Amino acid sequence: MSELVTGEAVALELRPARLPSRALAVLLDLAVAVAVYIAVTIALVASTASLDMAAQTALSIAGFVLVLVGGPIAVETLSHGRSLGKMACGLRVVRDDGGPIRFRHALVRGLIGVIEILMTFGVVACIASLVSARGRRLGDVFAGTLVVRERVPVASAGFMPPPPPWLAGRFSGLDLSAVPDELWLAVRQYLTRMGQLDARVGWAMAERLAADVAARTGAPVPREVPPPAYLSAVLQERQAREARRAFGGAAAGGDPAATAPPLPPVTPVAPVTPAPPTPSSTAVPPAAPSDGRPGTGKGTGTGFVPPA
Repeated sequence: MSELVTGEAVALELRPARLPSRALAVLLDLAVAVAVYIAVTIALVASTASLDMAAQTALSIAGFVLVLVGGPIAVETLSHGRSLGKMACGLRVVRDDGGPIRFRHALVRGLIGVIEILMTFGVVACIASLVSARGRRLGDVFAGTLVVRERVPVASAGFMPPPPPWLAGRFSGLDLSAVPDELWLAVRQYLTRMGQLDARVGWAMAERLAADVAARTGAPVPREVPPPAYLSAVLQERQAREARRAFGGAAAGGDPAATAPPLPPVTPVAPVTPAPPTPSSTAVPPAAPSDGRPGTGKGTGTGFVPPA
C-alpha cells in the first residue's frame, strides 16, 4: 500500500502495480500496436507502389513512429492513463499526487518507453521496476507518474462499534431532523472504517463530524464524551427512532404498553344475594390460625379443617 499526498494535503492509499501485471499489460499493448502497424504497413505498401524507395522508407518510418510511439501516447492522454492492456489488467497511470495524467506525462513516458521497452526488449524497464519501491520504470520516474491498481479485492463490510453503555438514552432529546442524509452517511462510513484510519487523522475527522452534527442539532457535544462515542450514540439514537417509526415502539425497544392492543370491555355481572344459613345439628369449629409450619395441620392453606 502506497500513501500519496494530494495538493489539498489529503493522504491517499493506492496499490502500486507490480511487475507481472505491468508486463502483461505491456505485452497486450504491444500486440495491438504491432497488429495495427502491420495493417498500416500493408496499406502503405499497396498505396505507394509507384513511389521511389526513399519515399517508401520515409513513409515506413513515419508509420512506425505514429503507430508504435504516437499511438500509445494518444491513447494514454485521451483515456487519462488507461491503455487497452491496462484496462484489461485493471491498471491506470496517475501522477505522483494521485491526479490524472496529461499530455506531457504521456509524452515523456512514451519517448523513454521506446528506449527501455522497444530497443532493449523490456530489460531496462524490468530492472527499474524491480529496484523501485513502487514498481516504477524510468519513464515513470522522469514523468512523475505511477501505475496503480484500480481493481482491488472487495473488503468485507466494516464493523460499526456500538456506543458505550453509559451513553444509552443520553441523546434521546436531541432534534435530529435537521441533520441531512449526506452527513449521516459520512458518520456511518467513518464509524465502519475508523479502525483502518491513522489515529490522528481519525480523531480529527471525528471532531469535524461531531461538530457538524452538533451544529445541526443545536446542542454542543458534551465535554466528557469523546467524538467517536458521541457519533456512535447519536447514530444509534437515529436508527432507534427510524425503527420505532417503521415498526412501532415495542419492536424498537420502546414501551410495550404504548403499543399493546386494548383489552376487551368487561361485562358487568349482577350481584348475587347470599342464601340464609340453614340450621345444623353439628357446629363446625373455625379453622385454627396459621403458624406457617408444615405438617401440623394448621394453616397449610389446603382448606382442610383440623379435628376438634
